[in-house]
Amino acid sequence: MTEMAREAAAGFDNAGGVGGQPVLDRLVALLDLEKIEENIFRGVSPAHSPVRVFGGQVAGQALVAAGRTVPKERRVHSLHAYFIRGGDPSVPIVYEVDRIRDGRSFTTRRVVGIQHGKAIFSLSASFQKDEGGIEHSEGMPDVPDPESLPTLQERAEGYFIGHHDRPRPIDLRYVNDPPWVTRKSGELPARNQVWMRADGKLPDQQLLHVCVLTYASDMTLLDSVLARHGVYWDLDKVIGASLDHALWFHRPFRADEWFLYDSASPTASGARGLATGRFFAADGTHIATVVQEGLLRVV
Repeated sequence: MTEMAREAAAGFDNAGGVGGQPVLDRLVALLDLEKIEENIFRGVSPAHSPVRVFGGQVAGQALVAAGRTVPKERRVHSLHAYFIRGGDPSVPIVYEVDRIRDGRSFTTRRVVGIQHGKAIFSLSASFQKDEGGIEHSEGMPDVPDPESLPTLQERAEGYFIGHHDRPRPIDLRYVNDPPWVTRKSGELPARNQVWMRADGKLPDQQLLHVCVLTYASDMTLLDSVLARHGVYWDLDKVIGASLDHALWFHRPFRADEWFLYDSASPTASGARGLATGRFFAADGTHIATVVQEGLLRVV
């Protein structure tokens, strides 16, 4: 679907700071990779990224590539990724899939994203057939209903933050004051809590919902590190980038229904910050867990 993906990239560039079904449809088209050879896929990017491709997009596309080589009845349960080089949004990314193992219960894939002849991203993902077993989970934090909270646009009004003007296929509703607000008030919150959902309706494709959550998981996570120090992107001299990213998917979910992203930062040192997050469906079900380390230079 290369032509659709190119149109989607152009649509992102022209959409301004809006969301809704048209922008979500463009994200779905960007995740619909072109198969150019067995185990080789190609994806494009919106050119609106001034410096590099958004990490959540690369991770989502790589997971699509891996999933295209796995039987549909096997669900991805974990991924581990490294961001090796900044992606160039002006040229396609080629994803090469290595079929590491096809076992009785588990399937393992390794994916490398390539631009200009060099690896920019690597991902390992494990898929499993559905099985029963013991179950438990911690409860969801007590938070307000997402529909009662202001939109991101309402929260950002009066603050000149560049990335807030980009098209957003994900609807975000901050539970606590956003980090650009706490930065001004002098608060140093220990947690960052955001309700999220795909801003529209997604097709009934299980892998697509997982890839959209993967895309969203790279949003707001490192904010939990910066908020503890009273600094924020664009408003302070912060240089940052995702270094690695790990996700575990515990239970089925829909990414076009509200889920809570509850994140915190246990430590930061050596110009790196570690952030952990938990995803909960609106009914309190713990659906996924994430850990990310990011490069964070405050100059």
